[in-house]
Amino acid sequence: MITRSILLSPTRSGAAALFLSTVLVWQSTAAAAGKSDVEGKLFGRTSDGQPVTIFELTNANGMRARVMEYGAILVSLEVPNRAGKLVDIALGFDDLAPYLRGHPLFGSTVGRYANRIAGARFTLDGVEYKLTANSGKNHIHGGGDLRFDKVVWKGQPVQGDGWVGARFRHWSKDGEEGFPGNLDCTITYVLKNDNELQIRYEASTDKPTIINLTNHSYFNLAGAGNGDVLNQEMTINATLYTPADKDLIPTGEIRTVIGTPLDFTEPKTVGARIGELTETRGYDHCYVLTGSPGSANLAARVYEPTGGIVMEVRTTEPGVQLYTANGMRGIQGKGGKVYGNHYGFCLETQHFPDSPNKLHFPSTVLRPGQKFQSTTIFKFSTR
Repeated sequence: MITRSILLSPTRSGAAALFLSTVLVWQSTAAAAGKSDVEGKLFGRTSDGQPVTIFELTNANGMRARVMEYGAILVSLEVPNRAGKLVDIALGFDDLAPYLRGHPLFGSTVGRYANRIAGARFTLDGVEYKLTANSGKNHIHGGGDLRFDKVVWKGQPVQGDGWVGARFRHWSKDGEEGFPGNLDCTITYVLKNDNELQIRYEASTDKPTIINLTNHSYFNLAGAGNGDVLNQEMTINATLYTPADKDLIPTGEIRTVIGTPLDFTEPKTVGARIGELTETRGYDHCYVLTGSPGSANLAARVYEPTGGIVMEVRTTEPGVQLYTANGMRGIQGKGGKVYGNHYGFCLETQHFPDSPNKLHFPSTVLRPGQKFQSTTIFKFSTR
């Protein structure tokens, strides 16, 4: 959701201060008491020699999240199961090199615009902007080499009462991938002592632009690489969705999910009706969430029966894209495990695809003097 407030133009004077040396260890007051901490260390270097720091966040219960500067990517998320054993539920890799070679957006921050824009173009205030076409004739997930998951963000540790985190900042220049305006963007990962991971997004611009940010983590509550997710039970807080054409561009309609394979208004397994979705080979659909705009509404709940992990997703965004890793095969991930078809699910909280060209959809326009703010919360428990 975009909230409106007066904001002075941001400065970049402190940007250099965010750069971390190859090894950084920082502890909160709670950490000193053995409760929670965050540690940063060198994870590797890009092809042009830029150092990439990875931060390990640990809460009072031992839950851990690892996030890195390259792509502001969530590399791993270790959650206690019913027996108290930590399970890494986020698909990804053990080192930096596979991320640099290219991957299906494991754990990535997606921007400037998540999902699809028809014809890789949109018109704002009477001016047409042409974007990078990287999905046939269309634009998807921010474009090419300068999209948000392919750049090195500047990270720093942060803390608060009952939480530790890592904050990442990136300055996207006017015209990158075709988007207007210099965009000053900050993303903060916050791990709380109640086993809640929050992702907080903020951005400001010096020229009218569009923005739609999300996180593209692939989750498997049985553990990354431990089979497919078809027996995991899902509920989505939505009775409506945005139908799309063969290129997955929304038609502009809003339809009911009731009585269709998209209906998760009551808990059912991911695999219960997935075979009926022959065109997409699985779920790749945007749901219109129920709730008050701008509030942290329930988006989805997922339960894995073997280990008992429950993940609840809340967001201030109006939609969520369910994607079930359709056609994934032969990707060697953590610990040498191979990721296959439907080995993960994504719940990408966001505005609707192609909103800039569908004026009746919630607006994704951001103007100078306004501040973009969005929060998504992943809360974990067991049963």
